[in-house]
Amino acid sequence: MQNKRLIIALAAAVAFGLIAAVSVSRYLANAQAYTKNLTNVVVAKVEIPIGTKIVPEQLSVVQFPKAVTPEGTFAVVDDKLIGRVATVRISMREPVTEARLAPVGSAGGLSSVIPDGYRAMTVKVDDVVGVSGFIQPGTLVDIVVTIIPPDTAARREKVSKIVLQNIKVLASGQNIDKPKNEKETDRVKAVTLQVTPEQAEKLALASSEGRLQLVMRNSVDQGDEKTPGANKTSLLAGETALPVPEPGLGPKDGEKPKTSAPRRPKRVQSAPVAAKATATAPAPPPRPSIEVIKGAKKENVDFP
Repeated sequence: MQNKRLIIALAAAVAFGLIAAVSVSRYLANAQAYTKNLTNVVVAKVEIPIGTKIVPEQLSVVQFPKAVTPEGTFAVVDDKLIGRVATVRISMREPVTEARLAPVGSAGGLSSVIPDGYRAMTVKVDDVVGVSGFIQPGTLVDIVVTIIPPDTAARREKVSKIVLQNIKVLASGQNIDKPKNEKETDRVKAVTLQVTPEQAEKLALASSEGRLQLVMRNSVDQGDEKTPGANKTSLLAGETALPVPEPGLGPKDGEKPKTSAPRRPKRVQSAPVAAKATATAPAPPPRPSIEVIKGAKKENVDFP
């Protein structure tokens, strides 16, 4: 009896051992397969501000699955990466990619974030022109100028017109990155705009001949609006009230945003209530009657 119990215990031990060995082998195989699918990726150890040159102390190497590794990453920290200028702010633990860096040899600062074919031009602003401090790097604006056209110089009649659209703000004051606190926006007296050479010529003429106004626009609104401009006559003509859209919602795919005033709904006069087909007939006069008693019964008899 004891030998039988011993044999059963040994068989159970062997079975559990085999199960454990198979489980460990499968785990090691899966671990090796997972390790083969990993690749080294250079990430930011600390936040890297826009327009600054990258130093080795700001970087570290981690492993990413190959299936989710972004395009243009770096595997090692070498001369191909050290000294490059960041064209956008790179957050902590975020991969450093080629698309976020300026070309090799670019100098740091504002010049590194200016795309090819564009220029940076600075204009003076105040609380009104600068939209009360909300103009920050990366904001898109339209530029409105109030000027006296040459054909109305004798009458001195001013015209307000949008002369430049969808202009990106590169810097607010001397800061090419978004301020970390709201107090920095109160000291801004100038903004730097990203313009083409032709736009720079228009902006220089507009700033010298008239008064500039920056109009903030939605960052996803890339539409081109054609406006006739405004003068005293159109100003006093009034304007039709437009429905207020939901904040941050743009037009649907393929739909152009509506800029014209919607048509006013026509007033529909309600149909008069139809008169009753028949007038209420007056109640007939009461007929004369007499009470007749027959034994224990009573009844009323009407006369014709």
